[in-house]
Amino acid sequence: GTNGIKLWDIKSRRELTCSNSGSYGAISCAIWIRTKYSSTETLCYGTALGYLVFLRSRPMMAKKKQYQEICAQRLGGGFEITCVTYDTTWSEPGARVVVGMRDSVVQVLLLNANSQLQPVFSGRMNHTIPKSITFSQHGIVYIFGLYDGNVIKMNTSDGTILGEHQYDSVIGCAAISQKKELVVIDNAVNGFTLYPLDNATPIRNFVTDPPLVPLPKQVAFGEDARLVVGGSDNGSVYLFDRRSGQLLTKLPHADDGLVQTIAVCGCA
Repeated sequence: GTNGIKLWDIKSRRELTCSNSGSYGAISCAIWIRTKYSSTETLCYGTALGYLVFLRSRPMMAKKKQYQEICAQRLGGGFEITCVTYDTTWSEPGARVVVGMRDSVVQVLLLNANSQLQPVFSGRMNHTIPKSITFSQHGIVYIFGLYDGNVIKMNTSDGTILGEHQYDSVIGCAAISQKKELVVIDNAVNGFTLYPLDNATPIRNFVTDPPLVPLPKQVAFGEDARLVVGGSDNGSVYLFDRRSGQLLTKLPHADDGLVQTIAVCGCA
């Protein structure tokens, strides 16, 4: 949000020292990046003013781990960064990231081994504001539009559009299972909808209580895509069986109110 970035060590439950050299606006999205040639994770976040910022932990000179800004750059016209992800298959030094922005611009960038941000490709989509974006295999990204339900398959090396289709609803959030070649979205109407990755024919709906607030709720696959897990605006987290669509349980988070952000751990 507007208070900047804060980090905690979950094991010790202590807040970590985090040094930012500037004020970059409200934080709109954040991811952790683990690269092949780095022994530490890198935190990457985007802001409402169009800044892309990278933080990395310093060597353990003290007992308390510290995260220091290594790169910060304002992208394009300074519009909000709505989504960011990185290529987990990238085998060269550095990290390849792709960013979606409020003005319908998609940028592919390389954070090189010297912590400098290099442009690879930038392009503007017609009328589609990216809400979720994810890498697939062979440098392909899928871009999910917020208001128009549009899904664009793009080659990140040159921006070539390889495919495009449209869902019947808006996309509040999207999650991909590359192994199963499936995508699940928050449809903002009655819950979540499962689709094949490369076409707009729905497989099934996962129906929740009727939404009261038209705001995005995060959704994710769990247990090797056997589960679909999603938030709500009634204080609950929903767990569905992917194959049958059956509601398995509702996890109570609060008596009411938004559960917009969830995360699923694949570990036992």
